[in-house]
Amino acid sequence: QVQLVESGGGLVQAGGSLRLSCAASGRTFSSYVMGWFRQAPGKEREAVATITWTGGSTYYADSVKGRFTISRDNTKNTVYLQMNSLKPEDTAVYYCAASSVKWVPRTWTPENFGSWGRGTQVTVSS
Repeated sequence: QVQLVESGGGLVQAGGSLRLSCAASGRTFSSYVMGWFRQAPGKEREAVATITWTGGSTYYADSVKGRFTISRDNTKNTVYLQMNSLKPEDTAVYYCAASSVKWVPRTWTPENFGSWGRGTQVTVSS
């Protein structure tokens, strides 16, 4: 199991940007698919973006396509989420997650991920 710690959340005005980081422990970071999820009050946790082992394939929720970019640096055991053109509806707790799957499923769900960070709050004001 890998330990994950998120950072970079905060309060930003609509149209602004934030960059989330997630540092992972352990020496097998590159063996995990990494993902960012978010959960707003009263809503289910949803996949925002995922990135495969060497970054060769990425997934984005329709709601963030063209605005968010996921990336990873396997030499630093870190995954990033660059969030631009933020909207009030992006307000949520953002979680970093790691998956040990060996193939890419048709749909990413929280059940695909076995390790989770504690989350970081992102608040976008209008």
